[in-house]
Amino acid sequence: MAAIVGDRSRALKHIQRARIILHSADVVPVLEVARRAEVSRPAVWRWQKRYAEEGVEGLLRDKTRPPGKPATPLPTVASVVAMTCSEPPGEVTHWTGRAMALATGLSHTTIRRIWRDHKLAPHRLRTFKKSNDPAFAEKVEDIVGLYMNPPAHALVLSIDEKSQIQALDRTQPGLPLKPGKAGTMTHDYKRHGTTTLLAAFNVLDGAVIGRCMQKHTHQEFIRFLNAVDKEVPAGKIVHAILDNYATHNHPKVRAWLERHPYWVFHFTPTSGSWLNAVENFFSALTRRRIRRGVFRSIVDLQAAINRYLKEHNEDPKPFVWTKPANDILAKLDRLPAPSV
Repeated sequence: MAAIVGDRSRALKHIQRARIILHSADVVPVLEVARRAEVSRPAVWRWQKRYAEEGVEGLLRDKTRPPGKPATPLPTVASVVAMTCSEPPGEVTHWTGRAMALATGLSHTTIRRIWRDHKLAPHRLRTFKKSNDPAFAEKVEDIVGLYMNPPAHALVLSIDEKSQIQALDRTQPGLPLKPGKAGTMTHDYKRHGTTTLLAAFNVLDGAVIGRCMQKHTHQEFIRFLNAVDKEVPAGKIVHAILDNYATHNHPKVRAWLERHPYWVFHFTPTSGSWLNAVENFFSALTRRRIRRGVFRSIVDLQAAINRYLKEHNEDPKPFVWTKPANDILAKLDRLPAPSV
């Protein structure tokens, strides 16, 4: 046994089994042998018995296992996959594992294994909306072009409003996160009003200019544009990416645009807010500062937002768009045509 343990060319499993026998020779309890060999007690019992019956050869030879249950036939697997991808009978909205097992006569475990192997998840549903904008392709190419090949000596700003941000105060204090237990928060709350965040996200360096305002009409939007314009370096052309919110096309906003000819507006297609880079910033703000926050007033909420803006701008990251416009259009062409 000592020779097996000292042989570095031996398989680790053989060395471990030899150690079990060596420690067993000290006539110590099974629990102590398991501790010394760093194995379980059943493993100690198994190899003690094998050594008593077959000697050293029993430690070096693995017994073959008896054949288990035969694999599910391929035609049966194909049938389950086809049924899963079809509508379930009656008014049921989707297949469940137990319903499929009942319909096919297979076990629930087999159904789950087939679904896992074929990456099927009937309980999940992803939403989408295909734009019906007639100029969709041109707008996608325009905006993606600004992201991937921004013009020289110009700024590319993604601008939008995050409206109706609620200052919510919980009715009772929650419990903190603990090992094995999630943090808690009451489902009810007290409303203390709302605010709107107008933000301009600099695609080139990731910095954000943000202002909290009570409303989001064209007056507030023009005030925000003036605030952003003051921070634009002289001689720079500003390419602003916006959605189709009515405020952005207000006559007074268009008049402001005429008075600032170095500003160029680029509008995302309808139902295409995912093209607006500032939405990523809004998403991070919601997850990290707003959703679980407790705010006893609008002032508290606005202060929290302003602190997040400051922290973000201390270490901004440039926005990187990797998907070419042609790839986006090709993928969207595979979706069903939008209904009129």
